[in-house]
Amino acid sequence: MKEYDFYIVPTPIGNLGDITIRAIEVLKSVDLIACEDMRVTQKLLNHFEIKTKCISYHKFNEKERVNKFVEILNEGKKIALVSDAGTPLFCDPGSILVEELRKHNFKITALPGANAVATFLSQNARGNEDFYFAGFLPKSKQQIENLLKKYKTTNIVFYESPNRLLNTLKIINETRPNSQISIGRELTKVFEEIVCDSTENVIEYFKNNVLKGEIVGMVFNENSKNIDMDMDEKIEKLKNKNFSAKEISIIISELYNANKNDVYKRVLDI
Repeated sequence: MKEYDFYIVPTPIGNLGDITIRAIEVLKSVDLIACEDMRVTQKLLNHFEIKTKCISYHKFNEKERVNKFVEILNEGKKIALVSDAGTPLFCDPGSILVEELRKHNFKITALPGANAVATFLSQNARGNEDFYFAGFLPKSKQQIENLLKKYKTTNIVFYESPNRLLNTLKIINETRPNSQISIGRELTKVFEEIVCDSTENVIEYFKNNVLKGEIVGMVFNENSKNIDMDMDEKIEKLKNKNFSAKEISIIISELYNANKNDVYKRVLDI
């Protein structure tokens, strides 16, 4: 088996049985495990009788740890990176480190494994494969509204905290009335559930339920027929204002996050 200097290792998002055999082997074989919270990772290591030494690596010490890891790897030792749950670099630390290690030409690999987004999407029929992953949604109402307007024609997948979910759902309902949404929580755990309905109904559901655990959500894209009608209407208005086809295609593609060439053809056909 080919050896690497640095391993990116996914860990279970809830059910410890989801860890892979290869992940266990790698965590046992490396010289050091870089982890977000040593207490969380230690529970996992203890469960699988992994004795490898851990070192903290989180968003507050990312930059200062980089040189330390470069020194360790230059000594010929091997490091594995894990997050508290799921795949590192998905809303978790690691980007700064990976970028620096590539500059030093260290051999890096990533193991396949648990990921909340993939687990969630595999339980949601979407009609098409494209989606926009927003990570954790921004905190301001205006930023969330801008995001919802920009990606009207694309499924928006996001993470959210339990204490903010209801407020976020209300913003979605105000900005995109009659929108469809899916909310997943406690994925792979005992109390896993996915609620898929109109945003209004999902709000009512969670009003009467205690919100706990990690949450993944998706705002379904708006009906393509309605989007097409809305787009054509705006194109007509811009044409009446004597905008050129090129100018219209730029404006419309920005408004609907659409392909500029496709919009240009659409403008010429109207």
